[in-house]
Amino acid sequence: MARALHTSTSEPRETRATPGSPNTPDSPDTPGALDAPGAVSSFVRFVIFGGGVGLASSTAVALLAAFLPFALANALIAVVSTVLATELHARFTFASEQRPAGRGLLRCGLRHHLQSAGTATAAFAVTTLAVLVLHAFDSTPGLAVEQTVCLSASALAGIGRFLALRLYVFATGRKQPAPVAVALPTSPTRRDLLTTAS
Repeated sequence: MARALHTSTSEPRETRATPGSPNTPDSPDTPGALDAPGAVSSFVRFVIFGGGVGLASSTAVALLAAFLPFALANALIAVVSTVLATELHARFTFASEQRPAGRGLLRCGLRHHLQSAGTATAAFAVTTLAVLVLHAFDSTPGLAVEQTVCLSASALAGIGRFLALRLYVFATGRKQPAPVAVALPTSPTRRDLLTTAS
């Protein structure tokens, strides 16, 4: 009987560890775990990378327009800058996911790029609409008024885009605690005790 008890209790069974335990993926020592930056840090990075790409793209358009029609140059740079900004936001602004295998230098999939482009288009539409509304009320606004309206609309659109990227576009790739199988001893069953005793 004692031998049966000793033999049965050594047999492991699988269970699920609770999040936060040392064996879970959200432990800081676990390789591959990603710590997404906080909201303030993300917003600062969003402004830096978004503004940096915006300044670089405006310069690139001016240079490329010397060799191509302006509309074509602007369209090409808009596509390239949007892809670049999305990749920078995925890697540094939101730290949303690790680079998937087989995707080369790109970290984002087509879904991320399309959704990010959609938020950029919506932000552009908001600023354009704000200026059009201003001209509807005042056909000859002063430069200061026009710039104030344009910059205010850009700021609001930028905040909206940041929230959309953080809460929707890149939210699914954030680090999520996952259960891990842990071996725990089991209690002997009545059938095991009877079989061994016989």
